[in-house]
This record gives sequence, structure tokens and C-alpha cells, in this order.
Amino acid sequence: MRKTIVAAMLCGVAAPAAAQDKVEATVQADFVSSYIWRGQDLGDISLQPTLGVSYKGLSLTAWGNVGLSDPGDTKEFDLTLGYTVGGLNIGVTDYWFNSPNDRYFSYAAHKTSHVFEANIGYDFGPVAVQWYTNFAGNDGVNGDGDRAYSSYFEVSAPFNLAGCQWQAAVGAVPYATSFYADAGGFAVTNVSLRASKDVKVTKSFSIPLFAGITANPSTEKAYLVCGFTLKP
Repeated sequence: MRKTIVAAMLCGVAAPAAAQDKVEATVQADFVSSYIWRGQDLGDISLQPTLGVSYKGLSLTAWGNVGLSDPGDTKEFDLTLGYTVGGLNIGVTDYWFNSPNDRYFSYAAHKTSHVFEANIGYDFGPVAVQWYTNFAGNDGVNGDGDRAYSSYFEVSAPFNLAGCQWQAAVGAVPYATSFYADAGGFAVTNVSLRASKDVKVTKSFSIPLFAGITANPSTEKAYLVCGFTLKP
């Protein structure tokens, strides 16, 4: 599950943008050594394209993931409608996976592969906070077998150091759900640190390169991820 542009790739943090006075488009592709999302391992080497439009704080973004090294990796296609005003951002995302049902237009209860999530957050400048909750679709269940309304919250802080842009983040699942690696209750699932830097290729073209460390204390796993972005 995603999100660059709408959520930072290694950290899963929404990235609010300042409102603009004209329609703007986003077209880019990220190549990552592995797909780590909110502390969960979702795949190996992957291509992650993004296509979006935004206007005066309102944005509509399509994001996808396809495995390059392992054909068995989950394919994903997400659509996010978001709105940003000042430091506040809200949004709704429709996640789709090719499992358990590989038909995109199947929305039947207990059969759909869509997951619908709402998010709200605020960027205070030095730190940003985000809250995400699944409200429909193929959500996980709690310990009683009922819909968990699976949720995740995260605190992140950007900073500059040694010529790189950095972002530190800590994220947790607040209550029991099978959606996040069978979390049996409150669980810290993501402690991450990411650095990025533009690598100049020519005078007019550079490639953003990024690398990050993500640890999941809940599952006692850690990951080192790197990648780069291609965009106009």
C-alpha cells in the first residue's frame, strides 16, 4: 500500500503540499530495492508509478506497485482524493490489490480486494502527525473476529544534514487487527530514518536518490531500502 507523493514511500507519511493557483500535474516513477510500507514487507524490487493532478489544495492521485524481481509480488493500484489547507490535510484512499480477488471492479462484501481508508493529519513544521483508519472493504479483524477498522498513526520530523534531506518517523497500530501483521493490540510497527539527495547527471537533469532504514519492533524485523525517482 502506498504512498509516495500522497505518502512518503519509506515512511508512509502523507506529504502535504502548499495550495497553488493553477492546475499542476505529477508524473513520475520510483524504483525501490524492496517495498516496505508502515513497517511491513510487501515485496522485493519494485516499480512504483505515480500520476496526479492538483489545484488549490485539492488533489487526485493514482499510484501503483508492480514487482520486478519476483512475479509473485502483489500488484497494487491506489486512488487518493486529498485536500490540504494550511498545515491540515485530509483524504480518502481506495487501495486495490490483485489478491484475494484479481478483478478490479469486484466490490462484493467478503470478496473484494479493495480497502478504503480515511486519513487526517497536521504539519506543524518541525513535526507532522497523521492518522489513518480503514472504514470499508477488505479490512482486517480484531481478536473477536469483528471488523477492526484498522488504524495507524505516525509522527515524523524532517531535517537537513550533511547536504541531504532527512526524515525520521515513528508509527504505531493503536489496537488489535489482523491487517497489520496480526497486531494483538497497541504495537509500534515502524521506526524509520530516510535520507534523500539529488544526484546531478547533466546541467539540466538530476535523479533524486534515497535510502532508508526501517525497523519494526512488533515483528522484530529491520530493512534497508534504497531507490531513485524518474520525473520530468
